[in-house]
Amino acid sequence: MKFSPLATATLLLVSMNAGVHAFAPGLSIRHQTSLSVTSSPEPKIAPQGSPTKKGEWSPSSWTTKTARQMPIYDDQSEVDAAINRLERCSPLVFAGEVRSLSEQLARACHGQGFLLMGGDCAEAFKEFDVDHIRDTFRVMLQMALVLTFGGAMPIIKVGRMAGQFAKPRSEPDEVRDGVALPSYRGDIVNSEEFTAEARRNNPNNMVEAYHQSAQTLNILRAFATGGYADISRLHAWNLEFIESTTEGSLYRKFAVKVDESLRFMKAIGVDTSTDRFTKTDFYTAHECLLLPYEQALTRLDSTTGKWYDCSSHMLWVGERTRELDGAHLEFTRGIGNPLGVKISDKCTPEELIRICDTMNPNNIPGKLTIIVRMGAEKLRKNLPGLIRTIQREGRSVLWISDPVHGNTRKTDNGYKTRDFDKIRDELRAFFDVHDEMGSHPGGVHLEMTGEDVTECVGGVSDVREETLPDRYNTFCDPRLNANQALEIAFLIAERMRARTGLPPI
Repeated sequence: MKFSPLATATLLLVSMNAGVHAFAPGLSIRHQTSLSVTSSPEPKIAPQGSPTKKGEWSPSSWTTKTARQMPIYDDQSEVDAAINRLERCSPLVFAGEVRSLSEQLARACHGQGFLLMGGDCAEAFKEFDVDHIRDTFRVMLQMALVLTFGGAMPIIKVGRMAGQFAKPRSEPDEVRDGVALPSYRGDIVNSEEFTAEARRNNPNNMVEAYHQSAQTLNILRAFATGGYADISRLHAWNLEFIESTTEGSLYRKFAVKVDESLRFMKAIGVDTSTDRFTKTDFYTAHECLLLPYEQALTRLDSTTGKWYDCSSHMLWVGERTRELDGAHLEFTRGIGNPLGVKISDKCTPEELIRICDTMNPNNIPGKLTIIVRMGAEKLRKNLPGLIRTIQREGRSVLWISDPVHGNTRKTDNGYKTRDFDKIRDELRAFFDVHDEMGSHPGGVHLEMTGEDVTECVGGVSDVREETLPDRYNTFCDPRLNANQALEIAFLIAERMRARTGLPPI
């Protein structure tokens, strides 16, 4: 949440008692801005060709590079028609909003903020529902309140929403009982049902994805500015979670301290009914994967002369598409949006520097976020060398942890799942390494939902392998449910307290 200086100060005045060392080491939508954009970007999408001179960037210069993970469409005229429709559509986000996010991320790069990214593995057309959006938005705000109190710093809230439709795949085709069909690449490309009609790569899905994203953004803007984000309401929701925990638990002690802080603020005359306490900034992000869609929504900001991908406030490039000479890095290097890149233990220090030079050649703070996904053991081994190289070369990046992707496994009964304990262990390793290196652990990236699903095992929700089938609803990878996500927030908050010199709860 966004606290005024006085509100932040009152939070810090609360004395803390010694207690349990959970997660111990070694053990906003902005107000509308005026923005003019070109009514249609240029040039049109072209599957082949050389739209620019060698080395020059344009929204279509990616077409001169090798593009991984791209669907093959069987009717180019149908693709052209869909792209033409998208080019005439309004931008989903505006450059002023994007610049606001960049400013907040720049402060986080200097240790003055923490990035909370969360949302579904993949959005789906038939799962679109106001309540589903509200529930995920709600739990992210609850997490942000806990993290703000724990870290005594602003929390930047970015949802994997309003565009997270495309998914990379290991194989171009899926084979069942001897029948081969195109792999399901997310609803923006094709459908999950295993039929020839459903698995056909349909370019019109891009248009449907745009319209669903527009609705999602409208809902998020309404919730962020309409009073739903009231700080008193958020604390009441957190108390509902606390009721599910044992007496005397860390979470109950933490909630008592937050409640005391809110009461103290009111007692000294802080008006918690103002916009500072009832509205919030909330941004969106998705993986930059389907480049024709991204190019079609790229617009020229007439106030700055810069290009922005107006499909989202922030975009990231995945582990499978971050080739240095590939199309995805070529596209992202020229847009003004803040960017992320996912790295595993496969990334060498030399490669990371080249990625930084490509995606953030001017070394602008807040421009590039490094999303680390390795698993705890590999992270402890590989991350120090990467941080050391970034520090030596003077690169400005924001380090955040993705503790879920490196901890996926399949159970004996065939369900993909993730262990809460493994996720916690990777987060602990992430903080441990940054403590050792003197760098800032700047955020967390989670696949999560506000719903009471049973997809990841462990945590206070007590999901077990035998209960996975109860509410296993994901279209893609397993997600943390609302209680598991909030528990992660409490654990991170306790660790953040230790870093800021505050005593444990």
